[in-house]
Amino acid sequence: MKTIVVIGGSKGIGNAIVNTLVETYKVINISRTMPLPTHPNLTHNCCDVLVDELPEIETMDALIYCPGSINLKPISRLSLEDFREDFEINVIGAVKTIKKYLNTLKNGNSPSILLFSTVASKLGMPYHASIATAKSGIEGLVKSLGAELAPTIRINAIAPTVTNTELASKLLRNSQMIDNMVERHPLKKFLNPDEVASMAKFLISNEAASMSGQIFEMDCGIVSFKI
Repeated sequence: MKTIVVIGGSKGIGNAIVNTLVETYKVINISRTMPLPTHPNLTHNCCDVLVDELPEIETMDALIYCPGSINLKPISRLSLEDFREDFEINVIGAVKTIKKYLNTLKNGNSPSILLFSTVASKLGMPYHASIATAKSGIEGLVKSLGAELAPTIRINAIAPTVTNTELASKLLRNSQMIDNMVERHPLKKFLNPDEVASMAKFLISNEAASMSGQIFEMDCGIVSFKI
């Protein structure tokens, strides 16, 4: 049974990924709170990735870094600290994790890394300057490390549109906002976490063995189509 390390698997997309993987993989979650529900294949390590020393892990076959942020403000209200915090959560945390576990991953079975970007890195959207900047850093990291780590380790990213999680709750806080969000997307929907988790499961599997350095847009058409 392969071992998958998930950073930030207690909430949102990360929790959906843990719950999707745990039936067929050994899952080690690293986050500040424990994911639910519990499962015999799930091990939890309580850790703040940005502050604490990451735990030692002897064996892993895939690493999935899920922490992110949605910090939507006009540039006039975005402080330098906002930019720093978003970059820390999205990029520095991912780099810290990769550097910690790189040698362990190299010894894994068809090892891979999965990160997360956003559709806002491709589609210019008001009030997204800080998060789009940080996630564009993730996309550059995926491209660069994809080349550097080939052929030993694959690395890809998913760039989702709005997903129905606690993190996005301010964007979906009433029926009018939900209807407007649905209408903005050509496929007349937005994402649920299980859809993203299914893509994550595919990308770390041997079925995706020929894919590395790629950004997979789960955009419900908002980037791809103009209708």
